[in-house]
Amino acid sequence: MPRTKKTTKAKLTTAQQLSALIKSARQILRKDKGLNGDADRLPLLTWVMFLKFLDDLEQRHEEEAELDGKPYVPLIESPYRWRDWAAKPDGINGDELLAFINHDEATRPDGSRGPGLFAYLRAQGERGNHNGQRAVIANVFRGVQNRMVSGYLLRDILNKVNGIHFASSDEVHTLSHLYESMLREMRDAAGDSGEFYTPRPIVRFMVEVTAPQLGEMLLDPACGTGGFLVGAYEYLKPQVKTPAQRRQLQHETLYGQEAKPLPYMLAQMNLLLHGVESPQISYGNTLQQRLNEIGHAERVDVILTNPPFGGEEEAGIKANFPPNLQTSETALLFLQYIMRKLRVAGFGPDKGGRAAVVVPNGTLFDVNAVPALIKQHLLTEFNLHTVVRLPEGVFAPYTDIPANLLFFDRNGHTQDIWFYELPQPEGRRKYTKTAPLQYEEFADCLAWWQNRKEGPHAWRTTAVEVEARGWNLDLKNPIARQELEHIDPAELVAQMRGHEVEAQKLLGEIEKLMVEVKA
Repeated sequence: MPRTKKTTKAKLTTAQQLSALIKSARQILRKDKGLNGDADRLPLLTWVMFLKFLDDLEQRHEEEAELDGKPYVPLIESPYRWRDWAAKPDGINGDELLAFINHDEATRPDGSRGPGLFAYLRAQGERGNHNGQRAVIANVFRGVQNRMVSGYLLRDILNKVNGIHFASSDEVHTLSHLYESMLREMRDAAGDSGEFYTPRPIVRFMVEVTAPQLGEMLLDPACGTGGFLVGAYEYLKPQVKTPAQRRQLQHETLYGQEAKPLPYMLAQMNLLLHGVESPQISYGNTLQQRLNEIGHAERVDVILTNPPFGGEEEAGIKANFPPNLQTSETALLFLQYIMRKLRVAGFGPDKGGRAAVVVPNGTLFDVNAVPALIKQHLLTEFNLHTVVRLPEGVFAPYTDIPANLLFFDRNGHTQDIWFYELPQPEGRRKYTKTAPLQYEEFADCLAWWQNRKEGPHAWRTTAVEVEARGWNLDLKNPIARQELEHIDPAELVAQMRGHEVEAQKLLGEIEKLMVEVKA
């Protein structure tokens, strides 16, 4: 027991040190006049950490190759390695440092002339495969810019980040958790483009009930910062028993795609931090592929995703879809892509593919021509077996759009559709940024998943009934409505008066606080 306590204490100390280091680095970034809030600070801190991580990874691989008596071909060559230009506290500084990073041609740390750092990194895709990692580096830095105007403050940042040692398993584990908190800050910038990063409790729930198995191919076509891929990797790791299975998990199981440079870089680093050695993430808009060009060889067994919703696609993207199914609504286009991308039974495995997808309420209730046709196809060609209705505010404060989780597979057409309404915790009206959804709140739903019965939060309908409603899937809880209808009128009035008293009390406290603030 004392030994366990000692280990825990050491990890806590490491966590505290790393947290303080990152906090200190961000305070330095606030002093630079070229950076405009966290929208600029987080990308800069991320690419700096990414390069430090790469160098630590390279040094580890070099040592392993030396022990095996094999030559090692580095991803990044001297003098562009972190150890060459960033690791020395008294290394290049000021305008010299900025020029080396930003300019297409610059004086390098060894005194020679050549491409600047970013120019060199962006050209990595032209230098051969190296397991595709060079193309990853090129794609990452193609969309990165250094906006700092003070090379001296940047040197201070480099010195801080140099204190992180990615070769230490304890520090990698700790930093991955700190990194998750940094990823959450991405949501503020993402909301305007219809992208909402999925709360980790929802990711974990979707992964667990979808239950990916080793040997299956899993895809997130809108992977953002890689949350679903990390969740799936953690779920699959205990299934690995042999070196061959480990290689399969590392290189032939998890796939993603992301259209924006910063989330793409964040996803790469997020997966690397969690132990995925060579993330299989494509860079670019998933919807650029023509739908009818997706054949059996490109299909996958499992799709887990939260595609952008609320955004709109341009005419060129819509043209990749059949004329009668074209829409500018991103969520509906992704839903079509996901349906097309799922494996058909008999082409490979005996069973068809399965998917878990986050969609907004609009996808359920919209019965206009195109949305209705898409849902008709979903129910007649796929088995939509479950809809989990999420409480209000799970994506707060970034959007109040109500969201749902669709679970369907390619194993026959839909007959019964089960609905489960996740209730708000008692005494809560909605979730907030400071009081978010917790994984434990899925406990009853997880228990119900294996033994389904109608009840206060669960009900079902049929595909025939949905068709009669014009393919409207926005079904409210009939049991809750019946219970409300059978409440005694006097009891209902008493409940309403009770809520009114609570509201008046809260207003009084707010007014009192306002008076105190003014005083």
